[in-house]
Amino acid sequence: MSPTSLSLEYLERPSSLKLGKKPSLFMFHGYGSNEEDLFSFASELPEELHVISVRAPYDLEPFGHAWYAINFDAKYGKWSDDEQAKESRGKIVAFIDEACELFDLDTANITLLGFSQGTILSYSVALSFPDKIKNVVALSGYINENILLEGYKDKNHSSLNIYASHGQVDQVIPLEWAQKTPAFLTELGVNHVYEEFPIGHGVSQQNFYSFREWLVQHI
Repeated sequence: MSPTSLSLEYLERPSSLKLGKKPSLFMFHGYGSNEEDLFSFASELPEELHVISVRAPYDLEPFGHAWYAINFDAKYGKWSDDEQAKESRGKIVAFIDEACELFDLDTANITLLGFSQGTILSYSVALSFPDKIKNVVALSGYINENILLEGYKDKNHSSLNIYASHGQVDQVIPLEWAQKTPAFLTELGVNHVYEEFPIGHGVSQQNFYSFREWLVQHI
């Protein structure tokens, strides 16, 4: 189920479509998790989507994986390795290209679904390369402008659609960080929906049903 022919490990649920190029959804998990986490959503998502849940490239001890290191320093507090995040952005873009070729996917209909650190990377890929991505489902994350491609503001983002949501009592990523998202996306001309739910750092049933309905309307 997870061939080594691509540059990152993954799980997949093939599209129900037998003919033609298929719309796809790439999943990117959070810090310390793995490709099985978000893949639990796959059976509940539209059948025409070819779903691919990707494992982050950096191993954590004793288990789990990350898209980039998060360091906890007594002097400087918590900080993220932005250079490593940029490397992961490149790895994701390369992986998507490989998967599109291998599985005969529609390059004009690619959706990214991220959670937490996976959302931060999904934003980075989509806002840096808006010509490659159609939709983003951004759960419990925020936009880190430091890991966007230089010159991203000069690109045309008008064809990009983003659904963003956040827990009102998120104890991992502050709600205020996520609340900056709508204004940021509006300035870039991105079509977007932003919602909050009375939960912590996670995805409630109500949240799931909301983004699934949005997804059905946009694929």
